[in-house]
Amino acid sequence: MTEKTILLEEIDPIDIYGVNNRLINLLKSYFPKMSVVARGSEIILKGSAADVKRFESKIELLTEMRMRKSRLTEDDVNSLFDPLGSGTVETKEDDKDVIVFGNEGKIIRARTKNQRRLVESYYKNDLIFAIGPAGTGKTYTAIALAVRALKNKEVKRLILTRPAVEAGERLGFLPGDLREKLDPYLQPLYDALRDMIPAKKLELLMEEGIIQIAPLAYMRGRTLESAFVILDEAQNTTFGQLKMFLTRMGGNSKFIVTGDATQIDLPKRSDSGLLKGADLLGKIKGVCRVDFTKEDIVRHKLVSKIVQAFDEHEEESLNQSSPHLT
Repeated sequence: MTEKTILLEEIDPIDIYGVNNRLINLLKSYFPKMSVVARGSEIILKGSAADVKRFESKIELLTEMRMRKSRLTEDDVNSLFDPLGSGTVETKEDDKDVIVFGNEGKIIRARTKNQRRLVESYYKNDLIFAIGPAGTGKTYTAIALAVRALKNKEVKRLILTRPAVEAGERLGFLPGDLREKLDPYLQPLYDALRDMIPAKKLELLMEEGIIQIAPLAYMRGRTLESAFVILDEAQNTTFGQLKMFLTRMGGNSKFIVTGDATQIDLPKRSDSGLLKGADLLGKIKGVCRVDFTKEDIVRHKLVSKIVQAFDEHEEESLNQSSPHLT
């Protein structure tokens, strides 16, 4: 006799149990020799080892189904035991690009060539530089990879950081405690996480320190082991700050550095350490650089045209300010 408790952490139990427990009762009917008790987010199983393992696999498939669609039906449960389907979930050809299943059935996948390159590079490298213009999904893809690694227990912690350059020395004049002062600068990271992790679960993970979002200055002196760490807006780090951040890497850790070299907010653009660091480390085994382009922009269709217009304007201004050689 085997006893096991399944904890539904990533999904609302009602989505699996159904109205009046209709779905879970139907699933239980396929296991007449096993005791199945569903209470809150826990499902307690008692039966043969084979039945327990098989039931657990069906719950995993149902959870995956729910991530793909707005609600489950009795047909979905029955399909798990369809001999023609072999108890598997139908997949599409492009499902190989799926990174993680987000909230409300949202499927988060690599949508462009360089987003796919970033995903592929993750498996082969421990440090990745993802550099390119706004709207290319650099940070969003990196966070999706991090959330998947956390869900798969590949790492123990997820740490997201940005330099709060815009705040400068003015933080002391802003209302609220330190978190309230810094949150506006870290908001894009929260937004991405809220797409991928249920709100209550995200709040719990942050309270437990499993997910941490902090300004770059708070990385100093730390050793980050078994962690997936993302440095966003890295164009606003100096060469020394970038070195400080990268030397935090501990065992079994993954680091991704994202940035846009055309949007430097430092007083002197030449102080940015992003491109210098990427060039310096690019030939080291285990380090990879992925360069995103305007073709990777996945925001509103006007964004790529806006980026192009600004790039052309800057190039024209540069040419006009440069002395002509005769």
